[in-house]
Amino acid sequence: MTDDTKGGGAGGYASPPCMAHEIDPTYFDPLGVEAQQARDVARWRRAERGRLLEARRALGVEGIRAVGAALVRHVGDALAARIGSRRDLVVSVYWPIKSEPDLRPLMQDLTERGLRVALPLVETKRAPLVFREWTPRTRMQRGDWNIPVPPPDAPELRPDIALAPLVGWDDGGYRLGYGGGYFDRTLAALAPRPYTIGVGFQSARLTTIYPQPHDMALDAIVTEAGAQQIRHR
Repeated sequence: MTDDTKGGGAGGYASPPCMAHEIDPTYFDPLGVEAQQARDVARWRRAERGRLLEARRALGVEGIRAVGAALVRHVGDALAARIGSRRDLVVSVYWPIKSEPDLRPLMQDLTERGLRVALPLVETKRAPLVFREWTPRTRMQRGDWNIPVPPPDAPELRPDIALAPLVGWDDGGYRLGYGGGYFDRTLAALAPRPYTIGVGFQSARLTTIYPQPHDMALDAIVTEAGAQQIRHR
C-alpha cells in the first residue's frame, strides 16, 4: 500500500478516534467523584467492550454489511431531517474499523448534496480532536500511529453535526466507545457544541454505561432499527 491513498477507495482505513483504545489503552479520568467507583466502572467497561466487540465480529461479513446498509439509510434520514434544505453545514463522519458498519457511501452522498464532510483525527495525544475536510478526491496520507488521514493542508473545519461510533449505548444517550476518551474530551471543548449522533448496533444497547462526570450524552442514537432522539434532563 502506498503512503498516498485515494480517500474514496476500499480498505480498512480507520479514523484515529476509533483507534483511541489502542493509542491510549490506560486512559482513566481522574475527575471521577469517587476513585474506587471510577476504577470499578472502568473495569466493567473494559469487559463489556470486549464482549460487545466479539459479538459484533461474530455477525460475520454479510451480517455486518446488512446492518451497514440499514444504518446508511437511517443515518441519512436522520441527517436529512436535521439539515433540511441547508447546505452550509459541516458533518463529521468516521472511517470503519473493527467490524464497524461502513458509512463511506453516506460520506459520498453528503458531498454530492453540497455539504462539507470532515474526518476527526488525533493531532495531539490526550487533546481534543481536530477535524479536517474530506472529499472523494482527498489523497490521504499516513499520520501519527500510521493511520491514513487528510493531509495537513486540508481545511480544518468545525462540525455542526458529529457522528460517533458506538461500541455500546444506553437510553440516556451515553456512549461506550473504545476507551480513549477523545470524543468526550472534544465535545467538552467545542463551543458551540455540535449536534451529536451515535451510530451502532441495536444489539449493543445496555441498561446503563454507568456514566461518569466526563461522559457527554449524545443527542440521538441511530441503529439498524432506526433513530432515537434523546431527551436530556
